[in-house]
Amino acid sequence: MDAQSRGRADDIDPADQWVLNPHTGNYELRLDQSAAESPVAARTATAEDSGHGGDAGSGSREGSGRRGAGSREGSADTPRREVPGQRSRRSAQSGGRGAEATATAGRRKRKAPKARRKKALMWTGGVLAFLVVAASLGTYLLYQRFNSNIATVDIGKQGSKNVLSDGPMNILIIGTDKRTGKGNEGYGDKNSPGHAETTILFHVSEDRTNATALSIPRDLKTRIPECETKQPDGSTAVIPGIEKERFNVSLGQDGRDPGCTMKTVAEITGIETDHFMMVDFNAVKELTTAVEGVKVCMAKPVKDPKSHLDLPAGPSTVQGEQALALLRTRNSFGNSSDLDRIKVQQQFLGSMIREMKSSDTLTNPKKLFKLADAATKSLTVDQGIGSATKLMTLAQELGKVDAKNITFVTLPVKDNPEEPKPITVVVDEVRAEPLFAMMRSDTSLTEVKQQKKAAKSKQAALLKGPKADPADVRVDVLNGGEISGAAFATVTWLQNQQGVLKSTNKANAPEKIKKTTLEYAPNQADQARALAEMMGLPATAMKPGTADAEGLQAMVLTLGGDFKGAGIPITGPAKIPDNIEKASADKEVCAK
Repeated sequence: MDAQSRGRADDIDPADQWVLNPHTGNYELRLDQSAAESPVAARTATAEDSGHGGDAGSGSREGSGRRGAGSREGSADTPRREVPGQRSRRSAQSGGRGAEATATAGRRKRKAPKARRKKALMWTGGVLAFLVVAASLGTYLLYQRFNSNIATVDIGKQGSKNVLSDGPMNILIIGTDKRTGKGNEGYGDKNSPGHAETTILFHVSEDRTNATALSIPRDLKTRIPECETKQPDGSTAVIPGIEKERFNVSLGQDGRDPGCTMKTVAEITGIETDHFMMVDFNAVKELTTAVEGVKVCMAKPVKDPKSHLDLPAGPSTVQGEQALALLRTRNSFGNSSDLDRIKVQQQFLGSMIREMKSSDTLTNPKKLFKLADAATKSLTVDQGIGSATKLMTLAQELGKVDAKNITFVTLPVKDNPEEPKPITVVVDEVRAEPLFAMMRSDTSLTEVKQQKKAAKSKQAALLKGPKADPADVRVDVLNGGEISGAAFATVTWLQNQQGVLKSTNKANAPEKIKKTTLEYAPNQADQARALAEMMGLPATAMKPGTADAEGLQAMVLTLGGDFKGAGIPITGPAKIPDNIEKASADKEVCAK
């Protein structure tokens, strides 16, 4: 609903109609700007005029303060739509005196305690703080507006995970070069549906204390696996896989959707992604304008003829076209490679995160409104997070991570050996695998020592106690991972190199699983401890039962997606390799 329909002038920004209620700590709609009374008093007068405060609409909840679209206040003769998010002030025993007391309190010029204001606003902070503004304002009208902005893509089961599921969370952020939006006609490939130009795998830890943002180069040569895509008529089309192709072809080309990009990332890293968020050129311009610019720093003056970026040495603030030009600039940084451009993009994103978490943004309702409106218009997401409510919930989860514990890294690569003059790169397995293992085992790159200490403590408690002799360990091994013949190879390794002669290959598991598990009975705990030590199983893999095993019953080891080979510990390394560069989101760095 616009300002005019609320009796306001057309030139009033919607965000200006919201004021902080000092009694609740929430932002509420100012129904009559000319009135001297507060929104609370205005609503109370409405309740008193109507004679009662009964809820008549579907979806209303008595006394909860949250109402559905169909909620009504007052009699059938004088229906009024209650402002969503307002609190009920009625009292059955007081016969309306509660409303009068509320009105009196609403007219007092009390200053809200700072702590309450801070509590009402600061929870909106985070990597995607702009997504939660509708919740902080508590309005159904804004919810409807933001909800209608969001575009979704059906990628099947890949995007079906609950936002509040336990465990780590992996979100694929995709920046596409699709030419959408005014003024973007000259960017990207003219007739292309878009590529995966900027791709970041954002891993959020299980305890929500840290996150790792892994950038994947667009010029990486890799295998793009076969993938299924939903067609407009509801049918499913299978897009064939491609060997040794650029990573950015995993999106848009030959009908590939973001689900295909997610599968490609999973194949490269061994990490399954839960959801995706996709933005285009226009998003960069709109979002940076909404926050009134992002602070950046140049180590030297930059005047790029291709991107038209023109910035002096030192700090600057960019928005709109200049912000997009910065992210597109390649020839003016480092050795003009995509890898150096990635560094600049990471520095920019770190600065944008800091801007979104700043008090200048979080305490400015007008800026928050513009940011949320621009963000939801720019986003394309999977159906699992394809509503304003789900995105708000997701943003609250991400907002728990402090900027100092968000680490940017780039996928370790090396020149493509198959090209005489390399212009593409391939994964550097030696450097990349330890990094992937750390992310799979949910080990922080910023608090490695503390995290590993806690993990070792948990592991020590698990392994504390007697261990069975290898000859007495009885285990059935199933393959629930992606490596063909993994169960057979593991049994061979256990028997020939560990002395576990009572191990049996049970072939494929009923279904694929992400994490390796070891199921055992209480009276098999000594066997479980012995096997866990041999295989380097994390504490999370141990699944003790409640009933004792009988006779020759064996434990069940199911190898998951985190299994990389017989004899390779599933737990990640203790620290990030020294030859991998990393950057923290809370540090300002000048682009070189």
